[in-house]
This record gives sequence, C-alpha cells and structure tokens, in this order.
Amino acid sequence: MRILRIGTVLATVLTVLVASAGVSAAAAVTATYNVWTWNVAGWTMHRGSTSNGLIEVISNSIRNRSSNLAALNELCWSQYKAVQWNLRATGWGEDEENYSRFASTNDTGCGGEKSGIALFSKAPMGPSQSFTLPDDGRVEQRKLLCAPLEARPHLRFCTTHITTSSEVIGGSPINQRQLDAVRAQVDAYNAAGDTVIIAGDFNAQPSYNRLDKWYSSSVNTANNPDNEGFHRELDDRDSRCVGYGENTQDDGTPAGPCGPGKKIDMIFVREDKIVGSYDGDSLSISQSCGGACSDHRILIGTVTVTVN
Repeated sequence: MRILRIGTVLATVLTVLVASAGVSAAAAVTATYNVWTWNVAGWTMHRGSTSNGLIEVISNSIRNRSSNLAALNELCWSQYKAVQWNLRATGWGEDEENYSRFASTNDTGCGGEKSGIALFSKAPMGPSQSFTLPDDGRVEQRKLLCAPLEARPHLRFCTTHITTSSEVIGGSPINQRQLDAVRAQVDAYNAAGDTVIIAGDFNAQPSYNRLDKWYSSSVNTANNPDNEGFHRELDDRDSRCVGYGENTQDDGTPAGPCGPGKKIDMIFVREDKIVGSYDGDSLSISQSCGGACSDHRILIGTVTVTVN
C-alpha cells in the first residue's frame, strides 16, 4: 500500500508539472522589435543644445526607422525632455512619462545640468531599474538602465555606456569589471524568465577578449573567435564582416578588422530567445547639426524574440 501511495503522489506531481509546462508554453509569445541606439555626445559636441538640429535628427530617425525601442547615451537632461516632446507630438504614448526613462550618470555633466542615458519605447513601459556599475574613479558614474514593457513585463529593454578606462581597479581592468557587472544583471533577468534586449555603447570591439563571455560560442569567425557566451549581436551576420559587423564610430582610429573606424555600439539578445533571422545596420552620421551630429553612428536592428 505504501508503494501505491508513493506512486500515486508521483503521478500527481508529474501531472502538475506537465500541466504547468503546458501553461508556460501557452503563455509564451513571439514579438518583433525594431531597435535603435545612438551615442549623441550631447555635451561634448553639442554643449547641451536643443536648437541646433540634434533633437529633430534623433526624433525623425526613430520615427523613420519605425523603431519600437530606442536608447540614447551621453544625453543632457534638456535634450531628453526635448526628444520626449518631439516624439509625443507624433503619438508616442499617452503622456511623455509613460514611454521614456532616464538615469543620470553625472548630475552636473552638461554645464551644471545632469547628463546620462535614456530609454524610449513606442509602447508604455513599467518602472525602470538603474544599476551603478563598478567605479572607474572618474566623476561620471556609469550605469545600466532597464525597463520592462507594461503589457509584457517579461520583456526588458536596457541600455548602458561602459567606461573607456582600462585601468586596473580591484584586481582587474575596470572596463572588464563593468561589462561583467552588466552581463551578470542581464543573466539574472534571464534566470528570472525575462527576455532582455540591451543596446548601447560598450566601448569594446567584438573581437576583444572582454566580450568573449557576451558573444555566443556559435559566433566563431576570423574576425571574432574564441567566444563562450550566450548572446548574438544583431549586426554580427553582416556578410562584409561576419561575426563583427559594420563600424559605428568614425573617429580617425586605425582601421579595425573590417575597415575604417571601429564597432563599439551593440544590440545584444540572448541567442536562445531569438526566433528566426535577425539583422542590424549602422547609419551614416548626419551632418544636420551645423556639422556632424555625433562621432558615433546610429545602430539599428530588427529581431523576433520569445517572451514569457
């Protein structure tokens, strides 16, 4: 009788597990997102201006590319508010607060005004989370900013801007420590059942060792070997430079493995969340800001993902 009771319990447990798996599978959906990201050098190149053409270039590009999700780095607070209002005028959100999020990385970084990183979403977002990354000893505090979609709380959109410093702090290069901290949080979201799309300025080229734990081991090309991570970058299938992608910064540095400039802006998605094909592209730098609008190119990508 005891054996029968144990068997009955096991059968009940298995039934519950199978039923739960069925509910989980039924709850999962696929969704396609057009993602857009740009480091605009809001103070360095624009001195915080909202009237030199930058706001229009940002907003028009987001609209023209039918972007669902957009991330901005090195953005002054007044520029953030101006982009809010520009997009709001063409139907982004019921009010500007429900589709954008900002994290200050330097409270006086724009001539006394705060500067930082920002997220925009065509669909309303839920509450954001901001994580301060390991300190590089500079005034700016590098951060990771993430927010879920209100209607799909298990879809999280994130942005970050990694330090340019490679100084050894706490026993290892600080840029590596920051990248590891960002990846650890992205992995934690994944472990909790979330799908994460992260876009931003990683200040590392795809072939650099410090990104080996980001790129999936399935990315193994002459331009980007020795990877052991779980993510794909949306431009890593560019036929002109497989595994690397097109450059995103035209700063006069020596040519990388795939031509002039270098690729340091990325859009990462965990490989096992991607459904079907995906693609990415970097756009030529606009000259509509009284000259170049940034020393970075806009990076765009399209991906279909599974979301719980």
